[in-house]
Amino acid sequence: MEPIILFESRFLNINLEQPAIGLEERGLQFGDGIYEVVRLYKGSYHLLEPHIDRLYRSMNAIQLSAPFTKGELIAWLHELVERNGLQEDGIVYLQISRGVQTRNHIFAANTSPTWYAYLVKKERPLAWLENGIHACLEEDIRWLRCDIKSLNLLPNVLAKASADRKGCAEALFVRNGNVTEGSHSNFFLVKNGTIITHPANNLILNGIVRQHILALAAKLRIPLQEELFTPKDIREADECFFTGTTTEVLPMTHLDESPIGTGMPGPITRQLQKAFHESILYVQNL
Repeated sequence: MEPIILFESRFLNINLEQPAIGLEERGLQFGDGIYEVVRLYKGSYHLLEPHIDRLYRSMNAIQLSAPFTKGELIAWLHELVERNGLQEDGIVYLQISRGVQTRNHIFAANTSPTWYAYLVKKERPLAWLENGIHACLEEDIRWLRCDIKSLNLLPNVLAKASADRKGCAEALFVRNGNVTEGSHSNFFLVKNGTIITHPANNLILNGIVRQHILALAAKLRIPLQEELFTPKDIREADECFFTGTTTEVLPMTHLDESPIGTGMPGPITRQLQKAFHESILYVQNL
């Protein structure tokens, strides 16, 4: 794969030219920006347009004017894959911040955004998908606009680091006694054949794969409820799983060392994994 990035509408070979970002860049100093991560399978984008739509919603939420049209951005992202010659599984990371301005909490309306995108090879987590993972509970100390995919991820970083120290692959956030989502994923439990997940309000990020799984569950006629639930409900669940752009439909088999259900990935999780995999094959065959 070639070391080519997209930097503010230009394609740069970073072996020959490194992009320059100012010291007073607001994304660096304030976390004043947003981002997206989009999956590629065998060099083909998966759910690209929903990701771009959410990017625009996040920009609107922080009053950041887009420096491009959706059509321009999508064309550049496809060209980025072509220029890099990526034919493997990977991701594109896309970040947009408010830009460079003399340090001030009040942002100027005419600041020119800083934005870039780059590709990373990333294999599917096949062992985790097959066997499931362990997770642990962490207090949800994030701000009240978790629905914005902003650069302010320090609470997520600290929670994931805490989970890792405990030997867990993911942290599961709890706010006011209710489970919200994972540190970098959405969460679902299954009880008596019904899927239950937190409502898509300001306390979670409405994940693109989350939305895709809701649509697949409806197509498969699996009952689904968006409602609040507690750690006790998880421990009494029949099966649980996370969803995410890089983790797909990821079984959670244990919570704080206690098994969920049989301690193995459950049948509804497997059904959704199969449907999700079929959507991957579809984009590869386009």
